[in-house]
Amino acid sequence: MTRITRFDPVRDMITMKQAVDRMLDETFARGSESRGTGAWLLPMDAYITNEAIVIRADVPGLNADQLDITLEGDQLTIRGEIQREQAEDRKYVLLERPTGKFERTLNINTPIDHNKVEASFKDGVLTLMLPKSEAVKPRQITVKAGK
Repeated sequence: MTRITRFDPVRDMITMKQAVDRMLDETFARGSESRGTGAWLLPMDAYITNEAIVIRADVPGLNADQLDITLEGDQLTIRGEIQREQAEDRKYVLLERPTGKFERTLNINTPIDHNKVEASFKDGVLTLMLPKSEAVKPRQITVKAGK
């Protein structure tokens, strides 16, 4: 049996808008590594201990002096740029490694002792130790027995 449905241009436009929104979300939510040029999302891990927040970020191909790290209030920003090797005798058939500028900003919602922040760099991995302020560190409270 054939079903007849009424033409509804508004419904069709909403469906198209949802499809475009979904496509854009999928493209930009992954960080749009941009296949060789432009900005890309810096991959990182973060974990919390009793003493600090630790952030590890992969920045292959860079030296420590090519990174710009700022902690302003509760915002941590890491910036840098990975350059593509230029050679006239090359004809690339595959470009997957990210290149270009990157910037990643995180809101740190825990008070940090700015004077004790440490950054280390080894084998293309940046590690940031953000010590918690004394006011937010866990403390053991002893209970006194009453008389």
